[in-house]
Amino acid sequence: MRILPLVIAALGLVSPLKADPGKPNVLFIAIDDLNDWIGCLDGHPQAKTPNIDALAKRGMLFTNAHCNAPVCNPSRVSFMTGIRPSDSGIYMNDDSFTSQNSPVRDSVVIPQHFAANGYDTFGCGKLFHATSGKDKFQTYGPGDGQGPLPGKRMNCPKEASKSPLWDWGVFPEKEGDEYHDIADAEWASGKLAEEREKPFFLGCGFYRPHVPLFAPRRFFDLHPLENVELPGILENDTGDIPKYALELTSNPLPPGHKWFVESGEWRHAVQSYLACISFTDDNVGKLVKALDEGPHAENTWIILFSDHGFFLGEKDRWAKQALWERATRVPLVIVPPKNRAGELAAAGSVCTQPAELLSLFPTLIEGCGLAETPEKLEGHSLMPLLKNPETDWPHFAITTYQPGNHAIRDDRYRYIRYKDGSEELYDLRNDKPEWKNLASDPDMKPVIERLSKAIPETNAAQPKQTGKRKRADESE
Repeated sequence: MRILPLVIAALGLVSPLKADPGKPNVLFIAIDDLNDWIGCLDGHPQAKTPNIDALAKRGMLFTNAHCNAPVCNPSRVSFMTGIRPSDSGIYMNDDSFTSQNSPVRDSVVIPQHFAANGYDTFGCGKLFHATSGKDKFQTYGPGDGQGPLPGKRMNCPKEASKSPLWDWGVFPEKEGDEYHDIADAEWASGKLAEEREKPFFLGCGFYRPHVPLFAPRRFFDLHPLENVELPGILENDTGDIPKYALELTSNPLPPGHKWFVESGEWRHAVQSYLACISFTDDNVGKLVKALDEGPHAENTWIILFSDHGFFLGEKDRWAKQALWERATRVPLVIVPPKNRAGELAAAGSVCTQPAELLSLFPTLIEGCGLAETPEKLEGHSLMPLLKNPETDWPHFAITTYQPGNHAIRDDRYRYIRYKDGSEELYDLRNDKPEWKNLASDPDMKPVIERLSKAIPETNAAQPKQTGKRKRADESE
């Protein structure tokens, strides 16, 4: 098998392939729980993300990019292995991809593949879920947690949420490296400033805007509370949604949306989310500045994305764990090395074709000219789109949430089929908030028939667990 030499090399049993000094480096920036609320997308009119927006002007912005699972762990396992959740069996946060009975336990992941091709690999922050996957890098920096929590709840009482992670506001008052994201940005910036003989893969995972929605005060000052716009809400939005879907997406950990409204905390929580986004954008700026001012400015790919989206009251819910646009749509920006700019589409290009995070692995392999390709990769390289964003693209973006539940996204529609056979269909061209389920419209039958062909045929069983299985976000 072609994959075997790579596994052996990645494990350090033989010397990896000789490094090619001409190969490009990779700066791989993963952001946690960031939906499409960035300036260069249309998610929220008050988003302030100048550094991410500037990156989009340097490369290509994918405006129709989606995660393959709307939960942290399965999303990250999926894009790191290049294998769909429906084939890996990794659907929830406590489904360990490294457990003895995991179908993907021996799969080569992105940093291992780069190491086997002669790269130095560095990581810091949250790249895999929680503390898993650090051993997949040759060198790993600071931790990936949310940092210190206050001694008591700040704005979310225990009766509203049993999880201490559901809180928001300015914390701590003094800005410093107690934020793991700041420490991660500084560590990764230091690596970017170092001279190297070998090409490198550097992954940096930022935790915010994951809950708790804490950020330094100066980022709250960018979003005055009295001016914050709330997401658009349709009364009885869930009236045409299947009962199974409502049960599947029920989540007792966040406060209910009714509580946010009645407590007067909705606007404050939205402000906190916007502040956390601006905070992360600031840290992204530190990385990009370090790259631009360092020795690797001409020969480095920059990949920036989020693992999944996030609800803030839409469809009467909070968090992710759903197959609607707000949970699946993610920012995705790809900036080619400066010395390859002439080979690809012009800087500032926009691609509206459906793209999925599963495609990051094969895109990096092709973009960096790596010698081998793991046999199980299921995504499609985005290089044809990076050369011409209007090229023919027959692929869909597929998102899976728990076994048997899938969403298919093309350039116009979202089709959802649940385990019990119930369906949803939305025309995103005319209904961006997904307020009208068209699945029962007879005129939509041809659309459903076309999109349903992309529903995964396999729904792999989850790895056996010991003890009680946690909810999707209980361990976040």
